[in-house]
Amino acid sequence: MSHGKPREDKTCLNCGHEVEERFCPHCGQENIESRHPFYYLFTHFFEDFTHYDGQFWGTMKNLLFKPGKLTKIYLEGKRAQFVPPVKLYIFISFITFLFISFQIADVDFGKQGVETGEITKKEIQKKVSENESVRKLIKDSKDIAIADSLTGGALTQALDSTKTGNEAQLKNNDVDVEKILKSKSITQSLELQSMADFDRKEEKNGHKYELFRPFLAKIFELEKKGHAPSEITDMFIKSSIHNLPKALFLYLPLFAFLLWIFHSKRKWWYFDHGVFTLHYFSFLLLLILLLFVVTKLLSYFDGSTLASAMKGLIITSAIVYAGCYFFIAHYRTYRTHPALTIIVGAILFVINTMLFSFLLMGLGIISFLFLH
Repeated sequence: MSHGKPREDKTCLNCGHEVEERFCPHCGQENIESRHPFYYLFTHFFEDFTHYDGQFWGTMKNLLFKPGKLTKIYLEGKRAQFVPPVKLYIFISFITFLFISFQIADVDFGKQGVETGEITKKEIQKKVSENESVRKLIKDSKDIAIADSLTGGALTQALDSTKTGNEAQLKNNDVDVEKILKSKSITQSLELQSMADFDRKEEKNGHKYELFRPFLAKIFELEKKGHAPSEITDMFIKSSIHNLPKALFLYLPLFAFLLWIFHSKRKWWYFDHGVFTLHYFSFLLLLILLLFVVTKLLSYFDGSTLASAMKGLIITSAIVYAGCYFFIAHYRTYRTHPALTIIVGAILFVINTMLFSFLLMGLGIISFLFLH
């Protein structure tokens, strides 16, 4: 219930009906003052979702610790007691992937700070002008861009300094030449200079690897823009995580369809399986969110043997619990024989593992090909 001030006028602003108490009996709108302080925009959202009467927290508690209870109660028609399945899934999915995105951004920021600290070496710029191997490595603009991205932009500054004779600037722009010498682009590792090289090799090999041509073309495109291998990897991971919520949402109907196949069509409708699916995936996402939070907290104790042991124990326990959760929720919802629950659950687990693996592969392919 919100804490808005009740209106003295008992006429509903939404439909015009008389409101005897707090809510309109005709449309359900709360009869409170329509003008509020600015902060009400945010507090109202939180109140509307969590319902300080305990609906939200009761839903979270039952979702985590009482497998199948939410589904069973919802299918019995008691639907005002807990958060609706679709609303629950969308909210948990949003919070989980938002937190993961922040985690990735935080890791990238920390990585950047470490790298800029590690590449500083005294008088290394002099080697840039003297080292013939470096000169060969950066013979064209593409290689300069790749090497420059590996050194945080310091390479270009150092080369400009050697050309202008600016010794003061040279000393302030350290470049890790050894890092440049050891690093290679993906296409250099494959000994390819262009797609024409790949096509010539394919003709000799009978087009054995033609399937990989779109991926290689994408790599050439990204390297031409100056992206190093590590940057391409990071871009791929971010793109995949960005697309994962969409992929999961598309997979929900398929998961429910598999449940529909293995259960009585007379007793259980597809709608019923959809409710079970939404609750189970909400649980999985909530568990992932809690794991990320816990591992984040334990990361502040890196180097501690106890923290590492706790992290391993928590992750292992979560995986085991997630597997057991499905069997318990399935048994409580569908009331099948325990042996049948185990058999059906095992079959569904194998099928869903295979299908979800294909989904992740497809997600990875799409995410990579649309990198820019």
